[in-house]
Amino acid sequence: MKERFQSLMPKDAPPPGACVRIERPEPGLARLVLDPPHRKLAVLDVALMQDLERALDALSGDSGLVALVITGREPTSFAAGADIDALTSIDDAAFALELGRYGQGVFEKLARLKAFKVAAVGGPVPGGAFELALACDRIVLADHPSTKIGLPEVLLGILPGWGGSQRLPRRIGVPAALEAILAGRLFDARRALRLGLVDRLTWPEYLLRVASDIAMGRLRAPRYDRGAWKWLVDKNPLARALIRRKVLQEVRAKTRGHYPAPLEVIPLILAAPSTPLEVGLEHEAAALSRLMVSPVCKNLVSIFRLSEDAKRLGKLPGGGEAPKLVRVGVVGAGVMGAGIATVAAQKGLWTRLSDVDRAPLDRALHAHRANVKKDAARRRLAPHEIDAALDRLDAGVGLAGLSGSEIVIEAVAERLEVKLAVFGELARRLSPRAILATNTSSLSVDALAERLPHPERVVGMHFFNPVPQMPLVEVVRGARTSDEVVHAVARLALSLGKTPVITRDTAGFVVNRLLGPYLDEAARLFDAGVEVQEVDRVAKDFGLPMGPLELLDEVGLDIAAHAAESLQRAFGERMASSELLGRMLAAGLKGKKGGAGFYLHGEKQRVVNPDLARLRSAAGNVRHEFPEAAIFDHLLMAMLNEAALALEERVVAGPRELDLATVFGMGFPPFHGGLLRWADTLGPREVLGRILRLSASPAILSRPGGVARFKPAPLLRRVAEASGKFHAVEAEAPPR
Repeated sequence: MKERFQSLMPKDAPPPGACVRIERPEPGLARLVLDPPHRKLAVLDVALMQDLERALDALSGDSGLVALVITGREPTSFAAGADIDALTSIDDAAFALELGRYGQGVFEKLARLKAFKVAAVGGPVPGGAFELALACDRIVLADHPSTKIGLPEVLLGILPGWGGSQRLPRRIGVPAALEAILAGRLFDARRALRLGLVDRLTWPEYLLRVASDIAMGRLRAPRYDRGAWKWLVDKNPLARALIRRKVLQEVRAKTRGHYPAPLEVIPLILAAPSTPLEVGLEHEAAALSRLMVSPVCKNLVSIFRLSEDAKRLGKLPGGGEAPKLVRVGVVGAGVMGAGIATVAAQKGLWTRLSDVDRAPLDRALHAHRANVKKDAARRRLAPHEIDAALDRLDAGVGLAGLSGSEIVIEAVAERLEVKLAVFGELARRLSPRAILATNTSSLSVDALAERLPHPERVVGMHFFNPVPQMPLVEVVRGARTSDEVVHAVARLALSLGKTPVITRDTAGFVVNRLLGPYLDEAARLFDAGVEVQEVDRVAKDFGLPMGPLELLDEVGLDIAAHAAESLQRAFGERMASSELLGRMLAAGLKGKKGGAGFYLHGEKQRVVNPDLARLRSAAGNVRHEFPEAAIFDHLLMAMLNEAALALEERVVAGPRELDLATVFGMGFPPFHGGLLRWADTLGPREVLGRILRLSASPAILSRPGGVARFKPAPLLRRVAEASGKFHAVEAEAPPR
């Protein structure tokens, strides 16, 4: 079977033996250095794993070997885990099983080596890299901001398959291992030490010396010990049964059965402390092989790749670094502006928040202090970082304090004349090189830039609410926005922990444009007689985090109505909106912020608003039969048809970027891989057939704009008739 592994060998793999170096710093001590010449950061690909096996075989015959330190080329450069692309290219479960066994076997050679083994690691230590360290007797970790260690495999639809599900519970106990593996978290150095993931911290410059001293017995490093808890919990069948019941209940409620990896890994972790290691490893390899070939794994890895590719947007088209922005101004201390400012300050940027009134500024500063204290209480901030995080956010009335900003992001009222006035004043106060960014969700970047000097510096930077939690930022390129500005803003988004997607300056950009028909169809379904909870249940059963009517309440019915008007002005009858929201607003219903919308929002519970039925149209008071499949198609086919139109217009560079925007911007289920990847799985011909059936239905024919909305997009027709895929549509450079 090892011959088959050669098919996974990187194309630029170096000659055998070049990836792992054996050093002999002193008698009795050997040092294994992961230093693959074909990678900036070591990856446990086939080339490196085979070289690691060769090195371990060579050391196993050394009778004078007392201690071994395994490390990376630099103290903060160990390894980025397994070669995800290679692993997920496998479609044969038998091959996946053998690959799992192979990785386990290499790490078992390390574990059984007759020497005291110390892993000296730092920087990123995820997944397979941590599993490699777990096979050693001790782990010494570099105490550095770049250090992140853990087992995130569940987030990719697989599980720790090279010993992690067995060795971590033995090291830190079942409850802590369940929490770490199911969450897929990567821990900073201090947190990793507290949890027992590692045995010792040291500064990066001392890493090799401390690890060598521990390996040779010159320095003590006691192993993390849970004491009696190992017997009271880890090896207690009753305790494990109670933990199993609770954890399964929580996982099923959270995943709704869409993610198989947590359900596969839970029994492995629970059984690990009382199962012989070789038996546990075989069960682990079998579970890994099932997950590795599953569609969920393929789709989650696809999203991971897309998010990694988005990091390249922080560079200029020629490959050079985009300008780094470190002084940020924000105008408007409402919910969005305050959220943007606090995220920027917490991420290390000097931030000035401005508003015309003092009261919203005081609220924003109070919320910022609360967020910093919360992070400090959770030990996400070191004591010396607390004051710095607070000091980095300054606030003041008016625009006077913004003159030193390298970028100013406006988040004022969504009215063109208000934003033009703000930008006009900023243009007079700021350097000509300072970037003017708008957080608008519906106005044109070109319209804002039209009357300004240096329009090349005007760009959209559209955040989503709530800003701290939502991962996407739409970077909107106007007709005259420069490449340097676009990529500087993308780099800023990355520094804020967000994922950027570059879009054209078109109404709704990409996310709100696709949400428009989806939310409108939901409102129309209710107006036609479908119950609120039925509409939302169909969406949530598909995997969306909340139903469309829940989402309308969260967004605010007034904001949703404003966005719908903007889309209708831009796209005509295809975006004709239901009159229901107008009737609800006239009745004083605004959604969650007003306490009532489609639901009544109490402090502790939410129930369907019983007064809604009276607001239905006359036709809606006569119960219509909408089978679940019809409800689903009204919601998803409307979104898909609009996506095909947006793709043909090159609103984003291609189908991959559109998928990323749908997952990170609207919560499209990651296990489906994004809207267009899901459409490809369904089949464009099937999609076309469903849209054609909807377009001919009486419900669509009888309403204004219905035929236009469900008129198949030309791109959809071409792809379907060619029996093609959306993901075969050629991507372009980022939209201009």
